[in-house]
Amino acid sequence: MVNRVILIGNLGRDPEVRRLENGAVVAKFPIATNENYKDKNGAWQTQTEWHDIVVWRTLAERAESTLKKGMAVYVEGKLTHRTWQDQDGNNRRTTEVVASYFRIISSGGGKRDGADTGGYFPSPEDEMTAAPTHSSSPMPEEAPNEADDDLPF
Repeated sequence: MVNRVILIGNLGRDPEVRRLENGAVVAKFPIATNENYKDKNGAWQTQTEWHDIVVWRTLAERAESTLKKGMAVYVEGKLTHRTWQDQDGNNRRTTEVVASYFRIISSGGGKRDGADTGGYFPSPEDEMTAAPTHSSSPMPEEAPNEADDDLPF
């Protein structure tokens, strides 16, 4: 069985770091991921998802010293669920990514080399750059492959 999460997104705020009585260090921070899609009217929409990230020990210390709000990061970890009672005695449940690795992609507001690092989904700019380019020497046209006819897509 596999429980693995890979996210690329932007930090929503600086990491919140706590040092526990037993000496362990834990840091928490949210990251936002974006998905771009066209709605039924053909207009581009962006859907943002927020993910709570938790890192422990030396990774938490590294997060404290290097991560800042707005940075684009790559995060690997596992999905976990936690339950607790709030101040009013209500049962609460949260889902978090306990990260085992992170890497800074950019130090700024989520752009790297002019490209959006929010995900692997199309963006409005992709439609503009998707026009075919023609070279001076035409490529030979390939014959259709009859074996592809039974593919479900």
